[in-house]
Amino acid sequence: MARCPELVEVTLLLVTLAGAVGCVVRYLMEYNVRRHHPTLRPWATVAANAVGCAVAGWVAYRLVSPTDGHLHAILLTGFCGGLTTFSSAFAIPALLVKEHHWGFSVAIVVATPLLCGAFFAAGAGLAH
Repeated sequence: MARCPELVEVTLLLVTLAGAVGCVVRYLMEYNVRRHHPTLRPWATVAANAVGCAVAGWVAYRLVSPTDGHLHAILLTGFCGGLTTFSSAFAIPALLVKEHHWGFSVAIVVATPLLCGAFFAAGAGLAH
């Protein structure tokens, strides 16, 4: 399938906008948790990653047509990329270890991949 330069530019713009929306959604999740439960802030990051994985699972298994390539880029790379954060998922536990919160740190390191995998599978299951 030949790519039209204009379509690639529009897709790039939409990936950028979708990524910005994903970042704002994650920020709002963390802000609301921090505002109401300051000690639970790291769990907002885990939740954002899990929700992003659920969306990614749905997109990956629902949009499988070759014509869905641009939507894949917009939703997976853009929105899910902005919503999820691998760096914070492991930076936060490192900071918790520095503050001697070992159990909390281990819980986040263990829970993040388990929840994200389960949410990806749930999203994929919903797509079928």
